Amino acid sequence: MKTRMIVVRIAIMMLSTACLSQSSSKAINAPLLGIWRCQMDSLPAVTLNLTDENGSLTGAILFYLHRRDPGQPVTASPGVPEPLFNPTFDGKTLTFQVSHRRAHPPGSLNDPPVTFQLKLNADGKAALINENERDPNAPAVIFTKSDY
Repeated sequence: MKTRMIVVRIAIMMLSTACLSQSSSKAINAPLLGIWRCQMDSLPAVTLNLTDENGSLTGAILFYLHRRDPGQPVTASPGVPEPLFNPTFDGKTLTFQVSHRRAHPPGSLNDPPVTFQLKLNADGKAALINENERDPNAPAVIFTKSDY
């Protein structure tokens, strides 16, 4: 009987520790969760959807192809949503990877994943940085968080 009580107490301690770590990760991830949108030429350019699934940060990113044909207005066509790999958030910067295999086939079929950083600003916006193509002169891609 005494052994059973010890096992039950240990199980309760482990369960409460797991619940605390989940709630603390949700609190850390809270400013990040939701849909982030970026526009170019008043058209959608990138959409980033971030969720917390039982304490694990998950999401997907959707890039739009902008066409600029002579004499025609700019158009935007959505690509295929790509899941985020290895997302980590330190309270200010989200770092994640995205597969590049479907970006420009067949040449990109063996490409390694691309690493991105989403840096939160104090004004509720965020800047996306492609770690593989860092150009200090390139304009920042600015995202705004939306509720839908």
